[in-house]
Amino acid sequence: MATIKVGMADLNICKAPDMITTLGLGSCIGIAMYDPVTKVGGLAHIMLPDSTQMRNNSNIAKFADTGIEELLKRVIAAGANKRRLVAKIAGGAKMFEVKGLSGIGNVGERNAAASRAKLKQLGIPLLAEDTGLSYGRTVELYPETGEFYIKAVGKTLKII
Repeated sequence: MATIKVGMADLNICKAPDMITTLGLGSCIGIAMYDPVTKVGGLAHIMLPDSTQMRNNSNIAKFADTGIEELLKRVIAAGANKRRLVAKIAGGAKMFEVKGLSGIGNVGERNAAASRAKLKQLGIPLLAEDTGLSYGRTVELYPETGEFYIKAVGKTLKII
């Protein structure tokens, strides 16, 4: 079994028995997508909710709107069937308390909301999520089973 690593503002795909992981999700969101029949999965590590709000938005994996669309294209190209695809998300923590400008302070919540909205728009069911609170997460997707492992310092392993 190989481990495929996804960096910040990055995405990739994998097929069972391999596993795909991303580290250090703070306010970022890890979006896992997989087909339970072909066992093809993918993971995106998005940093911001909306590419249309940015001038320098050439990195499509950085944003929920463009990153999720690209992830969908890649898992389908690798053999997933869009009608069977399901998703799970994690991250979106509120890492810093910002006085006054609460909208800026809670980019994690906006990332989670944008991810949910984009999955819904694309017709991909969101089966589970572990978002919010104030701690970082590392996630691992196992396309063989669809298990999405969420690891956080000082917390018990969560599998969704």
